[in-house]
Amino acid sequence: MTALRIDELPFPLEPFGPDGGWAYEGGALTGSAGPKQDRFVAPGGDAEASPSDAPRLLGAVPEGDFQLIARVKVGFAAAFDAGVLYLHVGEREWAKLCLELSPERPTVCTVVTRGRSDDVNSAVVDGDSHWLRLTRTGSAFAFHASEDGERWTFVRVFTLGTEEERAAVRVGFLVQSPTGEGCTAVFDRIAYRRTAPEDLRDGS
Repeated sequence: MTALRIDELPFPLEPFGPDGGWAYEGGALTGSAGPKQDRFVAPGGDAEASPSDAPRLLGAVPEGDFQLIARVKVGFAAAFDAGVLYLHVGEREWAKLCLELSPERPTVCTVVTRGRSDDVNSAVVDGDSHWLRLTRTGSAFAFHASEDGERWTFVRVFTLGTEEERAAVRVGFLVQSPTGEGCTAVFDRIAYRRTAPEDLRDGS
C-alpha cells in the first residue's frame, strides 16, 4: 500500500506493521487486525524482546501543538479488541489511546511504552463507539475521551522521548485483536487542529 491522503489531515499516512487493509471512503477510515495482533511489550517480560505488532497507519505531524481527533467504532468480538489513536516516538517508545473490550465491557484504555508497556483502564463506556483525542502541548502529550466530541474527559498527560524525538513524532491509527481472531475498526469525524486546549482538565 502506498501513502494514503485523507482530506482532514495535513500529512500523508503510511502503513506500518502487518497489513491492515486500510481504506478511506466517505470520510471514514477503516482498518482490520488479524488474529492475535497487538502492539505491546509485557510489563513483566523481557525489555529487549521484540514488540508484538499490529496494523498501524501513521503520518509525521508538523511542528508545534496539535490535536488529532476521531470517533472510533469497533467491531468487538474478543477480549482486548480495540481501535486506537497511536503516537510513535521511537522503536521502544510509543503510546496508545484505545477504545477496547477490556475484557468484557467497552473501556477507554491507555498504554505508554518506555521499553516495556504499562496498561491503564480509564472508564467504561456504553456502546461500540466513542470519541478519542490525542494532543501535543509543548513537551507533553495528552489523551482525552468524549461521548459527543464536544465535552472532553481528561484521561492522561505524559511525556516520551527526547526533545528532538518529540519534534518528529508520527501519529495515526491502529487496530488490535490480541486474543481474538481479528477485529475491524472505523475512524470517522477525523479532525486535526494546530492548537492544544488551553486547559487539559476543564472539559474543552
